[in-house]
Amino acid sequence: MTRPTAHRALLPLAGALTLALSACGTSVAPAPAAEGDAAQGYPVTVENCGRELTFQAPPASVVGLSPSQTELLVELGLADRLVGQAQVAHHELDADITAQITDVPVLSEEAPPAREDLLNAAPDFVYSPTGYEFTAEQGFASIDQLAEAGAQAYTATGGCFDRRAVGTVEDLFTDIADLGLIFSVPERAEELSDQGRERLDAVATAIEGAERPSVAQLYVEGSTLSAIGGGVEYDIIDRAGGDNAFDRDEPAFADFFAAVVTPEEITSRDPDVIVFSVQDAGHEAATRAYLAETFPDVAAVAQDRLVAVPNSDLFPGTLGNIDAVERIAAELHPDLF
Repeated sequence: MTRPTAHRALLPLAGALTLALSACGTSVAPAPAAEGDAAQGYPVTVENCGRELTFQAPPASVVGLSPSQTELLVELGLADRLVGQAQVAHHELDADITAQITDVPVLSEEAPPAREDLLNAAPDFVYSPTGYEFTAEQGFASIDQLAEAGAQAYTATGGCFDRRAVGTVEDLFTDIADLGLIFSVPERAEELSDQGRERLDAVATAIEGAERPSVAQLYVEGSTLSAIGGGVEYDIIDRAGGDNAFDRDEPAFADFFAAVVTPEEITSRDPDVIVFSVQDAGHEAATRAYLAETFPDVAAVAQDRLVAVPNSDLFPGTLGNIDAVERIAAELHPDLF
């Protein structure tokens, strides 16, 4: 197995296979008072990817760098603060969310917005699924460039560099708590977290004691096959009641959540179920055709136990992580749901 190159098609798989930042996000509040005027209850400080972000007041001009991040901001009641949304082609939001952001400018479709487009939106807060969206080498606004323009950059905890291979669904709740503190909406943040935990607990209760099928989680781009062995994706399979066919302890996944594998590697592991992430209906159809042609004798294919999951549900820092646990659990244990 080898680590996949950082080609663009794999970036939606969970935000990026390339750069992210470092460390995880944790809330720290309140911070010592700073000079100058501060809103009531401020300043507040959170740790994010090894950095401390301090706010003198709730951000007022916000950009979500993926639909998944935009959705979470809207769910926290912050739709009226959005001044931009990005990478909108990756995920079609529910109608109730879309209705609240009809006037929010679209800064990019497929890739993160160009540096000028993001800076021209004049945000004071930018929320990203991974650090990739802040790589200046790709033509995007860096964290330093955003800071110079007066904007704080927050990366989903599971998308931080040293958590990308070991992140879990629990990281989502760190992000919700951080955002609740930053925007002074702690009650809504707590409500959203409680709802999410209740859904996860319901799955855990339903599958308790059930036999756990082996699951290979894959991403197919043309004839290139990547296996997932880490990150939030790994935790999603575990929470859904499956045993990952590829393990975090394998050398290929020591620092990265995915690795390019050969078809023979999949055949030798003969998973009971194959979970694969998709960009759209066409990608799903192409992946199903590839799996059927390449692995006719693998148990998952022979028994038609192929589970498609939208890429967007696997982004770090998205409520879709919970949707993915529920969707996969229902496919792994249909008699329990």
